[in-house]
Amino acid sequence: MDRRGGSAEPRLDLVLGRQDDLQNVLQQDGCEEREGEGLAQHLGEALHEQVQAPSCWFSGWRRTPGSNWAGPASIALMTNDQPTQFPELNGLLQDLVENVTGILEANLVGIYLVGSFALGDADIHSDCDFLVVVRNPLTSHQETRLRALHREVFRQPRQWAQHLEGSYAPRSDLRTLRGLGKKWLFLDNAHEEMEWSTHCNSLEHRWSLRETGITLAGPDPRDLVDKVDPEAIRQKMRDLVPVFLPDLATWIRLDQIAWAQRYAVATLCRMLYSIETGEIASKRASLVWARHHLDPAWSDLIQHSLDGRSLGWNPNDPPSKERARQTLTFAEYAKARAAQPQEG
Repeated sequence: MDRRGGSAEPRLDLVLGRQDDLQNVLQQDGCEEREGEGLAQHLGEALHEQVQAPSCWFSGWRRTPGSNWAGPASIALMTNDQPTQFPELNGLLQDLVENVTGILEANLVGIYLVGSFALGDADIHSDCDFLVVVRNPLTSHQETRLRALHREVFRQPRQWAQHLEGSYAPRSDLRTLRGLGKKWLFLDNAHEEMEWSTHCNSLEHRWSLRETGITLAGPDPRDLVDKVDPEAIRQKMRDLVPVFLPDLATWIRLDQIAWAQRYAVATLCRMLYSIETGEIASKRASLVWARHHLDPAWSDLIQHSLDGRSLGWNPNDPPSKERARQTLTFAEYAKARAAQPQEG
């Protein structure tokens, strides 16, 4: 199956939601101007059917046969039933797609995986990066319901429920780099509450979406974002390398937590890879590249970071003083290499 999408039979096991929840939405719908047509009629039909199941994890709804639901039927259900190698995560994503579709209706353009899953190097310790593209800025009602959705997802006793990370991006912001700097509704990994942030509004997310993005629902991502200039990627990484360690120190200390020390090495390798190639790679792929292309003096430190990827996050695991010292020296090496004129 193409990683960008699929034609598998969609799951139909999501429940519609509790009757009182749908009645509340109907009442709110009467007080607020909404985009699209047919929502109230659809909900009325849903209430009449009184569809209910004990496994309901969020008071959303799905499109029912014969309804006048306003959302595009072609993206009502997830079109790729195995977007990752983890069945439980795939089930969670299926639920997410159907609930987000129900909330956004005709405002939804598409839902995609980016980051490590899109780049092909995700593992059990990865977070799951997603991007939802919308036609128009979110209404206050849509924002309220999305916040409630992600709050409810986070509270589920599912392995990946606390490790989703992503944003809701207006299509006009996403198309070109002129949209950089605008804040999108964002869910951070391991956080229950959403915020408005520029976190996903980056060159890296645009490149990942266009070049390797996995379609959960919607059109080919290459139709949504222009090709990112490789020189723009190189210049951004040249600017980031010198400030990386000071920025890292604002939220974690690499001399106290071994994960942070390994993360610093991997991220610096990733930046150097992008400077060299004008492309984006996963941390693991960047470490493998660095082991073969950087000064051999750093091979042991790089291999240590590669080997440590299976350890995951452990706040009680300190690094050795020598590894911390080597990492600080490696950062100076990375700054010097980033400042060198690009060959060719």
